[in-house]
Amino acid sequence: MGSRGAAAPAEVEFTEFVSVHYDRLLHIADLIVGDRGRAEDLLQTVLVRTFLRWSAIDAAHRFGYVRAALVRGRIDWWRRLSSRERPVPVAADVHAVPDHAGLVADRDMVQRALSRLTRRERAVVVLRYYEDLSEAAIARELGLARGTVKSACARALGKLRVAPEFAFVGEERS
Repeated sequence: MGSRGAAAPAEVEFTEFVSVHYDRLLHIADLIVGDRGRAEDLLQTVLVRTFLRWSAIDAAHRFGYVRAALVRGRIDWWRRLSSRERPVPVAADVHAVPDHAGLVADRDMVQRALSRLTRRERAVVVLRYYEDLSEAAIARELGLARGTVKSACARALGKLRVAPEFAFVGEERS
């Protein structure tokens, strides 16, 4: 066992999982966190912790496990950093690398709109409309009552409807 031979089956499975799902997981983290650099840090932290438990995670639920760990990891960061970090009124103009979501919506517009939401509302909206999870699944992942998920989603959608970033949505264009 002392020599470096072939990788253990768990390492191979984990490496394959990460290579297949990394971009999608990073995008989820970016939507939840609102900052690409912090999203990368969060995802790396979650992947390290996941690797340590890899063999104990049911193969059929690994993606959901990592997605839930991203949400829980972000909640931990909110708690730990809330006393040290202070938001600035306007985010710096950062030029994000275009990705697949850019085909559907302008990343900056979505990030600015999501930044208007509370942490809970943001997590619910991302899990509901980006990840297409049911209210029951979101409630399980976030440890909330289903009614809390529904009300948080309704409040978030109300805020997004009046967000200036989405002023053109629903208007006819000539």
